[in-house]
Amino acid sequence: MSKIALITGANKGIGLETARQLARDHGFTVLVGARDSERGNTAVDELKAEGLNAEFIAIDPTDAESVAKAAQEVEAKYGHLDVLINNAGTIVDGDFAPPAQVETSVLRDTYDINVFALHEVTRTFWPLLEKSEAARLVNVSSLLGSLTAHSDGTLGDYKVLAYDSSKAAVNMLTTHYAWQWKNTPHKANTIHPGSVKTDLNKQGDLTVEEGAKTSVDLAIIDADGPNGEFFHLGQKLPW
Repeated sequence: MSKIALITGANKGIGLETARQLARDHGFTVLVGARDSERGNTAVDELKAEGLNAEFIAIDPTDAESVAKAAQEVEAKYGHLDVLINNAGTIVDGDFAPPAQVETSVLRDTYDINVFALHEVTRTFWPLLEKSEAARLVNVSSLLGSLTAHSDGTLGDYKVLAYDSSKAAVNMLTTHYAWQWKNTPHKANTIHPGSVKTDLNKQGDLTVEEGAKTSVDLAIIDADGPNGEFFHLGQKLPW
């Protein structure tokens, strides 16, 4: 039986391409998580047309009831989950104000999907991940969440307060999930996809194929692979 991977926000962009690569190149059955059933099913139809094993899972990471229902569906059909990729995320227009002038509501809206929803999905699917022989949790973060890269000038003057700090929080969450899995066959890591040209980043310089690669690589690491680390295309990044 093929391994089972759930990717949130997988109806387009990096999430959809991650699903495609896992199914096409590594034989996974991919569960395409999306809030919009029409878009999710369209994505699944696209993958199935390529001969890939894909199913749509209705999941709104910001809605605990939706997340619980999705977990029940996965448990009823598969009994476990091998890979969870928390890919869903957002950036809010008001975040482009100077840092000290960003409205608090912008932080709340950003953290709701990037941090709180990610944790809700992770905690809800955790029992199913632990039923896997060797689960892999991959959280999509960003180099913009690196305290080191901001403090040492690597990122220059690009500062987006709510988004950047939310991704720093994702990095911290990941280290804690990894700690909980120490001395087990399960592993949790966080990734920077790169500056990928997507709906959220019109100026990106990487393709979605390149942007999906790091998530895929961390989803298929073997028993000697990392746990609680931060990567981009095979390179370990600083917290």
